[in-house]
Amino acid sequence: MPTTTPASGSEPASGSEPASGSEAASGSEAGKPIVCWDDEVDEILGGDLTAVLGYVTPASGVVVSPVAPIGLRDRAAGTVSFTTSLGFGRKLERFAKNPKMTLAFAAREHGFARSQRFVLVQGSVVEVRQPDSAWVEANLTPRAERFLGPVKRGRLWEPWLREYYQERVVVTARVDRVTTWPDLQCEGRASVIGAPLSGDPEPQRRPEQGTGARVKVGKAGRHLSGSRHLLLGFVEGDGYPFVVPVRLTQTGPDGLLLAGGVQLPPGGRRAGLLGHSYNPELVGLTVHQHTGWMQVDVAGSKQCAYYPHTDRGFRAPPNKTLLLISNGAIAKYGLWKARRAGRERLLHTGPGS
Repeated sequence: MPTTTPASGSEPASGSEPASGSEAASGSEAGKPIVCWDDEVDEILGGDLTAVLGYVTPASGVVVSPVAPIGLRDRAAGTVSFTTSLGFGRKLERFAKNPKMTLAFAAREHGFARSQRFVLVQGSVVEVRQPDSAWVEANLTPRAERFLGPVKRGRLWEPWLREYYQERVVVTARVDRVTTWPDLQCEGRASVIGAPLSGDPEPQRRPEQGTGARVKVGKAGRHLSGSRHLLLGFVEGDGYPFVVPVRLTQTGPDGLLLAGGVQLPPGGRRAGLLGHSYNPELVGLTVHQHTGWMQVDVAGSKQCAYYPHTDRGFRAPPNKTLLLISNGAIAKYGLWKARRAGRERLLHTGPGS
């Protein structure tokens, strides 16, 4: 794990607005102090077009997935948020069982932040809610338009995109720790605000099916090598997902060799791997996701062998109009399936509710 220096927070910035406006998502939680980050970090949280979400699986692995946080955070309350849909309810089901999550702010292109710091925000989900259309129009729409361009309006577009634009779910997490590195490769010394970093996690028990790759390694390597950003996620010693950038240095017949700027915990464990690329307004987004097994044989090493067990991905249309048509169709079908499955039960306004 990285060596660190302590960093102190600062007074809340006047430009940092509440993410959801809910009292349940503000203030300290169970006696824990509010984690307040500095202006440079707040600019990144408020200005990055994308972040990478990490959440824990039942087998203590990590899934890493890109999200568009559109600047949702509340520095005074010590919370961060992002939006999703009931149609993509797997992460909400995971949060209901384990609320610990991570947002890694790992890319600066096509956003507004100028700093080159890598920011890792770790916390626990305290609210999952579906705001009404008036709140969405007043709060989410202006933020989304800043990053993703003007909302399509009109007699044809509004019915088609209603589920995509209006049926949003806001996920809010209380921040427990903010770790930053001076560059996006995490090559320098880390600074921590909030809870201190835990020690190296213990190696995990090998899966019954074995640790070897279960998908075509060559195909996975080709997809990942074409991705602009690669991020690796695993569970820390205190149970939070830990997500860091890596490079693909070699594709072998049985697995992948990854290297990065942060020392990785020795031994073997379940881990998630994400490769993604995108253009302005997320046009042409490509995503390649894996869950699998990472193996670090030497203590203090910054490289690992990775054996992918699952392979998921998609490529969004490279044209904005085609992208919106596709998003509208996916949102409609996904929400229909979610309601049939009763996923409204995953909505709550506070921990344990």
